[in-house]
Amino acid sequence: MNQDGHFKFSTGVVAYPIAITLTIWLIFWAEVRFGFNFSKFGVYPQSLVGLRGVLLSPFIHGDIYHIYHNTIPLFVLSMALFYFYRPIAWKVLFFGILFSGLLTWGIGRPSYHIGASGLIYVLVSFIFFKGVFTKYFRLIALSLLIVFLYGSMIWYVFPVKENISWEGHLSGLITGLLFAVFFKKKIPKPRKFAWEDENYDDSNDPFLKHFDENGNFIEFEDDIENENPTIKYNYKENKD
Repeated sequence: MNQDGHFKFSTGVVAYPIAITLTIWLIFWAEVRFGFNFSKFGVYPQSLVGLRGVLLSPFIHGDIYHIYHNTIPLFVLSMALFYFYRPIAWKVLFFGILFSGLLTWGIGRPSYHIGASGLIYVLVSFIFFKGVFTKYFRLIALSLLIVFLYGSMIWYVFPVKENISWEGHLSGLITGLLFAVFFKKKIPKPRKFAWEDENYDDSNDPFLKHFDENGNFIEFEDDIENENPTIKYNYKENKD
């Protein structure tokens, strides 16, 4: 894919996160309005029936406090995902839910684990580590923003607070890190200037030609005639 095809705004960048968030809120509204209790559809570790929660638990929340604190970061992070990683966004979301849920099912305590926090940790982990691994300046900047906004979440992958599924958080963190390592396709590569090539011949460099062997600036006649001379550098494709 052409690198210029990345980082372009589309309606899906906002529409998909809105649709996901509204779905979660509608399920919560139905639970409250009709007196349902969907918690039993969460992940229940080491139980065959508890496997249904692998796909269902991200849409189930215990109370208004729980859903409020989950859907806001989920909305923000999913928008970042669809904008910066559009070609693999749906894969990250679907497999993030699947693998983090399965890992929670494998390591969790015998209790119902519900909420979208596991998926949130997948997104935080993936966006942060992927930006670091790609070494692309925009994605690194996004990684730093993620650290600034959600860096304190790292403490909740440990059992520091009761009634919080730290196992789900840890599962999401591990899943996001693995995705950052294995999802390599269609990610923009850092651009390099031609002069960064180890085989570049600096004797033909248009800028260096303006200096003599002692480092003194040389003004060419073309520069005098042209009041706004420009020197252009070409990019080379990064094949690494």
